[in-house]
Amino acid sequence: MSRAVDGSKRKNHRKKILKQAKGFWGRRHSNYKTAKDAVTKSLFYAYRDRRDRKADFRRLWIIRINAACREEGLSYSRLVAGLDKAGIIIDRKALANMAIEDAPAFKAVVAKAKTALGAS
Repeated sequence: MSRAVDGSKRKNHRKKILKQAKGFWGRRHSNYKTAKDAVTKSLFYAYRDRRDRKADFRRLWIIRINAACREEGLSYSRLVAGLDKAGIIIDRKALANMAIEDAPAFKAVVAKAKTALGAS
């Protein structure tokens, strides 16, 4: 059986790849062979970086919490240990948001952590 080289399925597939490569530089947006490689790699990066974004935000929250609790005379690690001993369960995103938007509430949480550290 002969090989189809100009069928609609083949054309549609190539058109789809070239559409995904729109905006790429040089041959990467117009030449199917190079566009296919570029699109494959870009989709891999997109998949990987969607997961990396979560780690980036966690790092940012920790930096913000550390900066806020150092103003209260406590390091981040001591704060987390104090919260654990006090039985306060609050995630880093909420804690960082509290440190920025609601300073009195954050100070109250830090005070609870300090008393828990002092009691043990």
